[in-house]
This record gives sequence, C-alpha cells and structure tokens, in this order.
Amino acid sequence: MKLIIRIETPADRLPVEELTREAFWNLYRPGCDEHYTTHLIRGHEDFLPDLTCVAEVDGKIVGSIVYTRSWVVNELGERVETATFGPLCVHPDWQRQGVGSALIGHTRALVEKKGYPAILILGDPHNYCRHGFKTGKDLNVGTPDGRFPLGLLVLELRPNFFAGHRWALHTSPVFEFDPAGVEAYDARFAPKEKRHQPSQDLFAMLIRAVVE
Repeated sequence: MKLIIRIETPADRLPVEELTREAFWNLYRPGCDEHYTTHLIRGHEDFLPDLTCVAEVDGKIVGSIVYTRSWVVNELGERVETATFGPLCVHPDWQRQGVGSALIGHTRALVEKKGYPAILILGDPHNYCRHGFKTGKDLNVGTPDGRFPLGLLVLELRPNFFAGHRWALHTSPVFEFDPAGVEAYDARFAPKEKRHQPSQDLFAMLIRAVVE
C-alpha cells in the first residue's frame, strides 16, 4: 500500500464529507453529525486549512484529519492559541492499517513547525494514548468549569509548557451548532439507515466520565 498524505484542497471537500459520514455513521449515535461539522468548520474563521490533510491510496481518499484553532487560558488570564483536530476518520475498509496513525504523525510535524505548544482534542483515550496524548488531568488542563473529562487529551509539543499553572481548554464555537441543521444537510447525501449499536452506549458512558 502506497499511502500519500497531503493538504486538503477545495476539490476534496465533498469526498471528505462522504468519507466522514461513512466512517461515523451509527458509531456514536444513530446516524452522525461529523460530516456536517466538517462542512461548518471549512467556513469558520477558526479553520486551519494548512494543517488539514487527507490520506490517499491510488488516488482515492481513505482518511481525513481536520484542524481548528483552540485556546488554553490559565489562572492568570494568560491565553495561548493551540491546535485541535477532529473529525479524524478513516474509511471502514482501511481502518487498522495505519492510516489514522500516519495522519496524526504527519500533521503533528506541521503543527510543531507552526510553533503551537500543544495539540488538544476530545477523543477516546484508547485511540490516542499510543500517540503520546495524556489525560488533561496529568497536565492540569481541564474545562472552563474546572472538570477533567476522560476524553480531554493533550499532546504537549513544548516540554513542560503547562507546568506550574492550571489551564482551561476553550474549543472553537464552530462545534456549538443547532442539531436541526444536521438533518437538513444530511438530506444532500444518499439515504442510510439509522440504528442503535453498542458503540453508542459506550460513547454515552465515556462522555460522562471524568478523571479524579
């Protein structure tokens, strides 16, 4: 397999949304909203197109990683811009073949060159600890209300950047959208059956879990 990772272009946008929809359909909820999220991100001021990449095999897009600006603010009110990725997805036919890892590794190098001190995400620790991500609790990075969700994960790119302070992660407001917009946007795509599956129950548990 010859995997090519490159910056996403405007021509990739619909194929990436189709891929994203296929990868997330029924995974976390009946249907999904990640393709709509991707659509919204591209029109938002916090979109980072120079970090957003696709993975190709034989000219076909099999993976995607989308970046937005985020911020951490400490107890002194100091605000530092960071990078956040998501959605990150791989087509079901290409999962567990290193595509997601390659996207993370490739874009991590880009993020470091841009001078960001860290990548912060909201995700499943099972998928990201092997890439060097740590729970926010260990680095004293939580939510603005002082909680440490299990899924708040930090990849520190400047050693000891977070040391000595308490930090709160602020993600882009692009993720705060009206769910009604999802159904209207999804109507543009081929119909797919919405159904329940166990991964949705696990996700419901994970998003309520906090680290003490």
